[in-house]
Amino acid sequence: MEKVPMLAEGYERLTADLKALREERPRIVDAIEEARAHGDLSENAEYHAAKERQGQVEAQIGDLEGKISRAQIIDPKTLSGDRIVFGATVTLLDEDDKPIKYQIVGETEADAAKGRISYSSPLARALIGKQVGEEIEVTVPSGDKFYLVEKIEFI
Repeated sequence: MEKVPMLAEGYERLTADLKALREERPRIVDAIEEARAHGDLSENAEYHAAKERQGQVEAQIGDLEGKISRAQIIDPKTLSGDRIVFGATVTLLDEDDKPIKYQIVGETEADAAKGRISYSSPLARALIGKQVGEEIEVTVPSGDKFYLVEKIEFI
C-alpha cells in the first residue's frame, strides 16, 4: 500500500471532510425514507436523487478513508538540507529574473494560485532533488519554461 504524503493541515482538512460526510449519512437515509413513503419509486425523482447522493457520499467516504489510512504526515519545519524535497518552499527565478515561490505539497493540498504545487506535478517532479543555483527546464502546455533555484526553505 503506497503512502500518501501530506502536510498536517491537509490531513486535518481530510478528517474534517470525512466527519462532515459521515454526519450527512443519517440525513440522506431520512430523505430516502421520506421519498419512499410517497409511493411509486419508479417515477419518484426525490427518491432517485437521494439514492444517487447516498452513492456519492459513500464513494467520497471510501476515498477519504483510503487517503487517511495511507497518510504520511510530514512537517516541513523538521526537515533540513540543501536539496528540494516534499514540504520545501522554493523560490525560483523565471526567465525574466522574476521571483516565484512554491511549496511542494500533497495532491489534496495543491493550489497553484496560493503557491502550493503537488509533488506529482511536472514542475515539482523537476524540482525535487535540485539544489540552490541549479537550473531546471519544465515542459508545460504553454511550452518549455526555464527556472533557476534561488532559495530553499523549510517553513
